[in-house]
Amino acid sequence: MYRVRRWVVRHARAFEILYDGFEPVLKTLAPLVARLGPERLERPVAAVERWVKGFLFDCRMCGHCVLSSTGMACPMNCPKRLRNGPCGGVRADGGCEVKPEMRCVWLEAWEGSRRMKYGDRIQLVQLPVDAADEGASSWLKVVQGEHGRDRGGSP
Repeated sequence: MYRVRRWVVRHARAFEILYDGFEPVLKTLAPLVARLGPERLERPVAAVERWVKGFLFDCRMCGHCVLSSTGMACPMNCPKRLRNGPCGGVRADGGCEVKPEMRCVWLEAWEGSRRMKYGDRIQLVQLPVDAADEGASSWLKVVQGEHGRDRGGSP
């Protein structure tokens, strides 16, 4: 997963384009989701989302996706779970102070954001993650209009 995550960050612009096309598709599903009930769809949608985003982004399913604001690098991969930039413990070689074998997630996020059309979103302050939402689908939040690019989020 780590290699795929690093590859995705290097191709952040392509994934931004993919997300720009995916979000409207999700929103067209709103009537269907409302009819079936989002609570009924949560588990199967979250399972698919976990697999797709886990493979591509090494996603931690925090329930508050901000990939479009962080250069397609999931900030929840930071061992300190920082949502807003590096901790100051980045090693001279770019390694994480907690896991030296891993490159700092925030260096990856910055590099990925520089490749994106809307890369300045990395400067948006992200709210803390609500632990009650961990494992929840952010895709369903987009469908329901509760989460999205207008708040710096990603599908």
